[in-house]
Amino acid sequence: MKIVLLILAMLASSAEAGGLGGLLRGVLDGVQSPEQVQPAQAADAGVGNLIQGLLGGQTSAEEEHAIGRQIAGNLLGAAPLVADAGLQRYVNRVGQWVAGGSERPDLPWRFGVIDSEDINAFAAPGGFVFVTKGLYKKLQNEAELAAVLGHEIGHVVRQHHLKLLRQSQMVSAVGGLLGQKLQNKNQIVQNLIGNGAEIVARSLDKDAEYEADRMGMILAVRAGYDGYALPAVLQEIGHVPAQDSRMALLYKTHPHPEDRLLRLGEAVASVDLPGGRLVKSRFYRLK
Repeated sequence: MKIVLLILAMLASSAEAGGLGGLLRGVLDGVQSPEQVQPAQAADAGVGNLIQGLLGGQTSAEEEHAIGRQIAGNLLGAAPLVADAGLQRYVNRVGQWVAGGSERPDLPWRFGVIDSEDINAFAAPGGFVFVTKGLYKKLQNEAELAAVLGHEIGHVVRQHHLKLLRQSQMVSAVGGLLGQKLQNKNQIVQNLIGNGAEIVARSLDKDAEYEADRMGMILAVRAGYDGYALPAVLQEIGHVPAQDSRMALLYKTHPHPEDRLLRLGEAVASVDLPGGRLVKSRFYRLK
């Protein structure tokens, strides 16, 4: 119950996910809330390999996707996608294009805009990336969207959240599960990650955020967008008063935008970024 309340508190515009079932399946290829997930049977050996892999840092791409899928389903069970199929298709097209230039283009990438007024973005292992409606409304063009998605793609590529899971107490506490004869792999993943609140709400190391910022700029440039789009986004959200409730989770999970701008400035000080597009005319405006 406490975990559920934590999710609801951090996502401002919570709503029932049932009415978006068709949209959710079409955009995220079957990502579902925990209540909707149909258990998939797995052999005891496969369950043990999943836990051992996570503990030992040898998680396969398939297992990484299973972990991310569970987190994404839990997250969407608390705050669904915006009920705008055109928006979701557009964000997925941009995200797929940007992710195609990353070091892991073959992941089953899925992108979505969550119906929350909070100003934030999230990533889950295996290629799941979400932007809140509150942050999307702050964006001015497609280049800024690409840069934001590029930041989150960077987290997935570098497996920042998987590393956080490996370091967390929840992982160290599941060693006893290895001795149990559990047939349901989905349930094992659920036990590993809780209700998804932990992985979303906990702060990554600041260096991980700075690295994701640099990767966001690089990926945006590779995709042909203006390299300074991410600094523009950081400047925009930096103007939102710190006491604004929409910024509460962002400040808990990320360094301050001014610090991120400073680090980015240092990183590109001696680099001549090529010119790129902003793509204002194609940018999808919320209805």
